[in-house]
Amino acid sequence: MTRERLKQYRALKREIARLDESIDKLRMQAADVPTVIGKVMASQREHPYIATHPLVRMDEPVAADAIAKRIRLREQRREECSKLLVEIEEFIKAIPDSTDRQIFELVFLEGMRQREVAERTGYSRSRIAQKISEILKD
Repeated sequence: MTRERLKQYRALKREIARLDESIDKLRMQAADVPTVIGKVMASQREHPYIATHPLVRMDEPVAADAIAKRIRLREQRREECSKLLVEIEEFIKAIPDSTDRQIFELVFLEGMRQREVAERTGYSRSRIAQKISEILKD
């Protein structure tokens, strides 16, 4: 795990929130896609090998497909972000020392400055930086 990846945690959370909002807006747009009448191919019940072309109501295909593709892309990106979040959280969870784990949670998950974490934990700011460097070297 790198320091850069750990620093992405809060940005990833914000990105997930924006993606969720975007997906919701696209789903609302999908509900507003106009319906059109189109022909589909089917077979008769009595004679299954004879093709018919009944008229059906459907969403306008080009618009519906474009929105569905945009939703799919955003859902894929959301899944990637979620995996990265889990990876970061599992790394921090695996830190054996409780104080060190708390330092990582405060610095990287909650975004506190090392000085603030030092005040909270009773260490100096330089000791906080040393502990982070020691764990990231392993």
